[in-house]
Amino acid sequence: MLRGLSVRDILIIDHLELEFQPGLNVLTGETGAGKSILLDCLGFVLGWRGRAELVRQGAEQGEVVAWFDLPADHPVNDILKDSGIEPEDELILRRINSRDGRKTAFVNDRRCSGQVLRQISETLLELHGQHDDRGLLDVKGHMALLDDFAQAASLRDETRQAWRALSLAKVERTDLSEKIAALAAEEDYLRHTVDELEALEVQSGDESQLDAQRRLMKAAVKIRTDVTKAAQALSPQGAEGQIIDASRWLAEAAEHLDGQLDAAMTALDGALNMLAQSQQEIDIVLQGLSFNASELEQTEERLFAIRAAARKHAVLPDELPNVAAELSAKLQTLTSGTAGLDALERAVAAAEVVYLQAAERLHGARVSAAGALDQAMAAELAPLKMERAVFKTEITPSDAGPTGADTVAFTVATNPGAPTGALEKIASGGELSRFLLALKVCLSERALQRTMIFDEIDRGVGGATADAVGRRLAQLGADGQVLVVTHSPQVAARGSAHWRVEKRVEQDKTLSTVVALTPQERVDEIARMLAGDVVTDEARGAARSLLGAL
Repeated sequence: MLRGLSVRDILIIDHLELEFQPGLNVLTGETGAGKSILLDCLGFVLGWRGRAELVRQGAEQGEVVAWFDLPADHPVNDILKDSGIEPEDELILRRINSRDGRKTAFVNDRRCSGQVLRQISETLLELHGQHDDRGLLDVKGHMALLDDFAQAASLRDETRQAWRALSLAKVERTDLSEKIAALAAEEDYLRHTVDELEALEVQSGDESQLDAQRRLMKAAVKIRTDVTKAAQALSPQGAEGQIIDASRWLAEAAEHLDGQLDAAMTALDGALNMLAQSQQEIDIVLQGLSFNASELEQTEERLFAIRAAARKHAVLPDELPNVAAELSAKLQTLTSGTAGLDALERAVAAAEVVYLQAAERLHGARVSAAGALDQAMAAELAPLKMERAVFKTEITPSDAGPTGADTVAFTVATNPGAPTGALEKIASGGELSRFLLALKVCLSERALQRTMIFDEIDRGVGGATADAVGRRLAQLGADGQVLVVTHSPQVAARGSAHWRVEKRVEQDKTLSTVVALTPQERVDEIARMLAGDVVTDEARGAARSLLGAL
């Protein structure tokens, strides 16, 4: 419920503060006094689109504050949580407009965007008037209104979930079908390439190992020559023979030197042992360097084949095993894809059955609710002097979707036998106001409760019809809160709280203010609405009669 509104330096308002009440809150005043400005201020703090220039002449900035009482389960709390704002029992909205056009908004002293304000406003307020194109006249919202009237939230959720499951199954089927088709188009290439890679039997590290072997083979001739020379230098014809000769000569001399050559002879024996070990290692190397020309050719052919395959697939040679595995997996998908596609076809068919059943249940609930709503509207239109008018909820088939396979539209005919059409196209100004009011009364019992604002919705009606309008507005306010801007004394008399919007001139500046009326001031205001500029005793008597008849 909207508890209060504070306005500073907006348009022709310097400062005012209002505290609204439960029930029907009435705002009256002469034409041009500023009643619409008050709605502009409320729309501004709620983030609605409105006038571009709002700051009062001579002020640096304008500010509007609105505060609301909220129950713990109010839907606005989810929006607050999603925006990082902790919900409280009271919701305070504040928005500032600077002279340079900058706008700053706060929710419970937390800064937020205009978009968040608009999301919040959709859960707090409804604005209705003759030019209402946001609410009941928007055919896009008629289905949701009918579903709320039908209390079909669970059926709508069931249908939405079934549609989601069906859509997912169709996507999976389409993806696999397209994948199989693409693989089938390149099947010959896949099989040829897989056979080619399998024939190579390439493993990670093969390329570097073959490259090393090739380099070694190509350098082997020179290497073997050098190693052979070394082997000859260490052979019995070389160093080995010389060391043996030296050992023999020293042994002959040692017989006459009393052990002086023992250490030298021992060292030579060790040298011979190490020389023999070196000769063995060299022989092994020489054996490894022994190959024929065909071995080099075979090594080069395999190395070049691996490198060519790597270039063909734009990968490193060590990644070729992964390529082979990937292409083999594609062939496997192609082989087993038909069975998988059959399974997905069955899943789509099953999901479609579930969706159609859910959509049919939702359709049935809508048809039943449409009849009940049409009857309720007929009962409401009669007291509003529109007993000959016909309201019809039309449900027509549409393409299947998350909300079912229906299109819902509220249509009217102002006279029996006349063609039906959209509300705003068939009804005149006064008729449109009464259609909207009757529709709101019928829907309000089952819709989410919000503060409802009616901007001169009684324009163009008077007498008993205006009294019926007032009764319906009071009925709407009985279990909630309604704000109405009105020129009708019959409607004003039904208010549980009454404000008068006034305009005054101070120091050559026009200012607007809002005054809460006492019981006697209320009599005078309704008398003015009845009589015009000159309020007579008879007008006051008529005003008391209106008020006393409640």
